[in-house]
Amino acid sequence: MNVKNYEDVDSWKTMMFLYNAALKEVGTKLEILNDEFQHVHRYNPIEHIKKRIKTPESIVKKLKRQGHESSIENMVKYINDIAGVRLICSFTSDIYRLAEMIGNQSDLKVLSIKDYIKHPKESGYKSYHMLISVPIFLTDSVVDTKVEIQIRTIAMDFWASLEHKIYYKFEGNAPEYISRELKECAKMVSELDDKMLSLNEAILKCLEQAEEESRQLELLTDRDGNPILNE
Repeated sequence: MNVKNYEDVDSWKTMMFLYNAALKEVGTKLEILNDEFQHVHRYNPIEHIKKRIKTPESIVKKLKRQGHESSIENMVKYINDIAGVRLICSFTSDIYRLAEMIGNQSDLKVLSIKDYIKHPKESGYKSYHMLISVPIFLTDSVVDTKVEIQIRTIAMDFWASLEHKIYYKFEGNAPEYISRELKECAKMVSELDDKMLSLNEAILKCLEQAEEESRQLELLTDRDGNPILNE
């Protein structure tokens, strides 16, 4: 089977079909992980999964902002988030755990990683971005197609959503005091994530201790709950 490059795809409609197909592929993989955590494991780090495709109008606007002409070649070269998945999880530790699982899937290729958790943006934005490619099998060829996966906590997603809405209202030119307040809120969100992670670790430790005490009690009692006396 032929392996095609993006340059061989000369139709805007075909490209959007490929991105939609890639989004379905990656979305299915993540839903399977979610189902496995839900039904097989004791803990599910995935809160919810969001998927979206940029509209042609949005793609053209972004290319224009970047100073590029509207073409398929530029779309593929400069716009990496046409197909996007947002993976929302409970704690910061879950982010790296999920990123590792995604990276270990043999048919996915990790093209780049941007860790805005360890290195936040100037605005205070935090998230973990993975740019991957997934093979799309067509009738006569295979096309590796890009998908951006953003992994973040509930708190990070809350802040990012509000920040986006605020800057959208000001068309990217928010007053200085608003930017300053947003940074302060980002700091508070980060502290909240740290506290919730510490609290979760403390809870898990208590549960493990209770389970161990229960096991020890079972060893010291018979089936009727009576203590076993050493002769």
